[in-house]
Amino acid sequence: MESVSRRLPFGLSRIIAPSILGFAVINGFTFAVDLSLLTALHSGLRWPLPAAITLSYLVAFGLSFLLNRRFNFRSHAPIGGQATIYLVAIGINYVAFILGLTASLDRLGVEYHIARLAAGACEAVYMYSVMRWVVFPDRERPRHGSDSRQEA
Repeated sequence: MESVSRRLPFGLSRIIAPSILGFAVINGFTFAVDLSLLTALHSGLRWPLPAAITLSYLVAFGLSFLLNRRFNFRSHAPIGGQATIYLVAIGINYVAFILGLTASLDRLGVEYHIARLAAGACEAVYMYSVMRWVVFPDRERPRHGSDSRQEA
């Protein structure tokens, strides 16, 4: 992601941190897992929407935590404390965006995939912020754009 980040056009390389790109790749994949499982459970197995959202969400966010911890934020801190903070963060995310916004839009007549995509955009901003600065803080990581960009 460092290499890709350095090559972004229009001066974006000074603004977009490599961890944002890593988050986008990992969470794009886990969001696809979420939507696939949601579709299989709700449309295929006819589960109620809240139950389908819940299971697909838990699977996708568990996978997101593990992949981001290992490959994006490269954390070596004890996993127990991070997992606890992450569970609180996804609990808030779940109530506010996943069930709250998705179900509200569905009740307003928005097709559930579109409703989930809209909620996904909101949750992406929230979850990146929480993961970067709360769950996986790296007090020794240099600020983006410093001379250490030659590392990696």
